[in-house]
Amino acid sequence: MCRNIRPLFNFEPPAYPDEMHEAALQYVRKISGMNKPSLANQAAFDAAVAEIEAATQRLVSSLTTSAAPKDREAERAKARARNAARFGTAASA
Repeated sequence: MCRNIRPLFNFEPPAYPDEMHEAALQYVRKISGMNKPSLANQAAFDAAVAEIEAATQRLVSSLTTSAAPKDREAERAKARARNAARFGTAASA
């Protein structure tokens, strides 16, 4: 599951709120061991996701760098090429 959590800092355009929510959700799923919590645990699960999402937003907004922002499409192309080499498949769009 954690392979789905991607770096969110120093991208142009900046990380979207949906991306931060998805990263928080993946993190909570991983540490709780639950993909979908029971109704008894839903409130705690949702609260944890919200807290981690807020912390992620604070972190990403407070970080600084002198490096040029990374291009999302270029990073996706690099990831596809790495996957093609790793799994022996054609890099597709």
